[in-house]
Amino acid sequence: MNIVANMLLNEPAPAAIWAVLMVLTLPALLLLGSPHGVRSPRRALRDIVDMVRERGEHRRRRDEDARQANRYADEVRAAADRASLAADRWQEHWERAEHDRETAWYAWLDADERLRAARAAAAWGTPWSPRTTSEYAARETYLHRVVTAAAGRGELPAGAVADALAGRGGWDARLHPLEQDLAVRQAAAAHLREAYEESMGVELAVRHDAELAARARESLRREAADALTVRPATGETMPAVALLAHA
Repeated sequence: MNIVANMLLNEPAPAAIWAVLMVLTLPALLLLGSPHGVRSPRRALRDIVDMVRERGEHRRRRDEDARQANRYADEVRAAADRASLAADRWQEHWERAEHDRETAWYAWLDADERLRAARAAAAWGTPWSPRTTSEYAARETYLHRVVTAAAGRGELPAGAVADALAGRGGWDARLHPLEQDLAVRQAAAAHLREAYEESMGVELAVRHDAELAARARESLRREAADALTVRPATGETMPAVALLAHA
């Protein structure tokens, strides 16, 4: 090991001095590394300064592009998360609407079955009963009771009770109880059919919205994945060898 190497390894002050000298002589090395620099050192130095400045500006633009790309990726990912929650809620709405539609379907089938049974019973006619005041009062009471019970079960709208009490809407308290049962079951079947058709329309609309929400979720997920894979590199520096090559 020679004296200079031993001094650089064991004495920090000379090593620091050598490092400073190397930094100070770097422009000269860059100039000597290019034939153009030997012929016109001032112009070559200016070109090197311009190239270093341009390199720094390029790196700043690249870093800004990277920050914007990262910001955009974060925003798209947050939007994808919100779309996923919305799609889940719409899926729950769809499932409830589908359940309501099936419930309305079976309720209508049951009402239609009871209507057929009432029609079969009415085909035998109604037994004779005296047309007295007490008989009409009993028929009126019976009509109010069966209409109220049907409305309580959801087979008739709530307004049917008031209509029956007022004798409007087709309700006739003078009819025989068997005829009143037939009228109640006809009205119930018609009401439950309307309820089923309404629930079917609601289910179709909710399904459409749920499908739109699911497609939006998948689209944002793909966009978020693409945004994460397309990001400019940052923090790169141009080595001295490359500066020499371009000098």
